[in-house]
Amino acid sequence: MSKPTIDQADFSRLAYAISPPQLQAVFKEQPEDFQVQEMNPYTLSGEGEHLWLYLQKTGENSEWLAKEIARWAGVSRSAVGMAGQKDRHAVTRQWLSVHLPGKSDPDWSVWPHPQVQLIKSTRHNRKLQKGGLSGNRFIIRLRDLQSFAEQDPGKIIDELTARLETVKSEGVPNYFGPQRFGKNGNNIPKALQMLEGGQRVPRHKKSLYLSALRSWAFNCYVSERIEQGNWSRYLAGDVFQLEGSSRCFADDGSDNLPQRLEEGDIHPAGMLIGRMNAKTLLPEKAAVEVYQRWIEAFNAWREGLDKLGVQADYRALRLMPQELQWQWLPVNSQSGEQRLDLQLEFILPAGAFATMVLRELLIAKEPLRVYNDSEQSAGA
Repeated sequence: MSKPTIDQADFSRLAYAISPPQLQAVFKEQPEDFQVQEMNPYTLSGEGEHLWLYLQKTGENSEWLAKEIARWAGVSRSAVGMAGQKDRHAVTRQWLSVHLPGKSDPDWSVWPHPQVQLIKSTRHNRKLQKGGLSGNRFIIRLRDLQSFAEQDPGKIIDELTARLETVKSEGVPNYFGPQRFGKNGNNIPKALQMLEGGQRVPRHKKSLYLSALRSWAFNCYVSERIEQGNWSRYLAGDVFQLEGSSRCFADDGSDNLPQRLEEGDIHPAGMLIGRMNAKTLLPEKAAVEVYQRWIEAFNAWREGLDKLGVQADYRALRLMPQELQWQWLPVNSQSGEQRLDLQLEFILPAGAFATMVLRELLIAKEPLRVYNDSEQSAGA
């Protein structure tokens, strides 16, 4: 496999942890094929200035929903909080908050959009902030499983079951998904133009573009570690991240680190490039070599992000889907032929991409759709 380039988000060049899959399936043929449920980490007080709404939407994007909620409540868009964007071509459940100081709850009976349903609501004393969720539960239906090399349904099931068992026990590369990079990966060249030319762009687009740079640099680092065979194994001098936490720590030489990696308690972590300071953790010992080559390749990006005040951070190289389960669904088509569908269910932490779990299993082919930049950059 040719190595990824630094100026183009070409996922075909990113390494696979297992092997390039020889199976394909139709993904998101219907909104019900991709269901996402936000998991709220907070205990809501039941009182306060903020009305929290748990909503189910079908066929709409989250920014549209936030604007419509603001219109319904008679407030500005800035008074509406949400943890993150959710896919338009899906059935999604997510929390939104509305700042209503001194006001009663608006009347849901006048809500004009039947594709959005209210699941529950309550009051709280804080606004829902971006990233304010513990994770997302996914229910995904993959239709019409096919193999490039094998037509026997039993052997297709065997091959995919083996991959699923590997993902369940060993995890997948924690790549940022294509949604992060805009239509055709265009957020990267737009970001580079912004850094080189210094032209002003709207704040929300600036954030998208800079995020794309950090994300692609990180993806390239993960790919290089996979090529070396140490993306999920102990490498002396690595930086590590705790499972289920953003907390990172440097290799202190403890004898139990390899065992903790094996058990999924910790993961090797890679840098999200940006401004570094005296407290920034840096790889040492054996981990220095691959880090040094990588940071040199992306140094111009790092310097540009540094000038804009973007702080360096870390992200786990490995993603462990929780509560992963699957079900085979034989289906008779209208032509009388039998096809095989697969339903998956799993939980991912905030910021992880379900499409990157699917990538290790098969080639998920979506129907051709037209997206705008904000939709392409959103969602898990």
